[in-house]
Amino acid sequence: MPTPFAVNLAEIATTQFDKFHLQHEHDPELYKAIKKWHKDIGFGDGFDPIKTPWSAVFISWCVFAAGANSGEFKFSTAHSVFVRQAIKNADAVVGVFRAFPIDKVAPQVGDIIQFNRGKKPVDFEFARTHSSYPSHSAIVVKTGLVDDQGPFLVTIGGNEGDSVRMTKVRLTASGRVRQRTLSPYICVVQTLK
Repeated sequence: MPTPFAVNLAEIATTQFDKFHLQHEHDPELYKAIKKWHKDIGFGDGFDPIKTPWSAVFISWCVFAAGANSGEFKFSTAHSVFVRQAIKNADAVVGVFRAFPIDKVAPQVGDIIQFNRGKKPVDFEFARTHSSYPSHSAIVVKTGLVDDQGPFLVTIGGNEGDSVRMTKVRLTASGRVRQRTLSPYICVVQTLK
């Protein structure tokens, strides 16, 4: 069962989707918002979202806006950084954000799903010991959905097609993420706050 914080996190991501999904990072309103997100999470003013990937900034800002602090979540401009910290939390059984291999837990609303975004895919064990590799993450905003292809959940992520986008993630019958060949999934960051 998602915590009130997790539900709030999903609602914040959904609000940003509703506001920006028809805009592109070049559009003044979204461009300004991305720069604000970057500043809000503590990384200053000089950020240019057209030249620099901002997907991890989006995730970090949503978590920040939901009420997490830097002692709870490792705000970063790279997904691999906050995922590595969440893996360390899970290994030590501490903290309110804990990462597990993609096939070990069924994601809930407010969790974060990480996947590969590079030519040489990495797995969970690589993510456990590295904090610099290409990847992407998105926030789970809806679960318990089924269509003619089976069960799925919905995520929202930033810098997907240079905007804020919603994506279907296919699930197994047990509610776990169905692995894929292209851009394989790495982990689920559970939101326990």
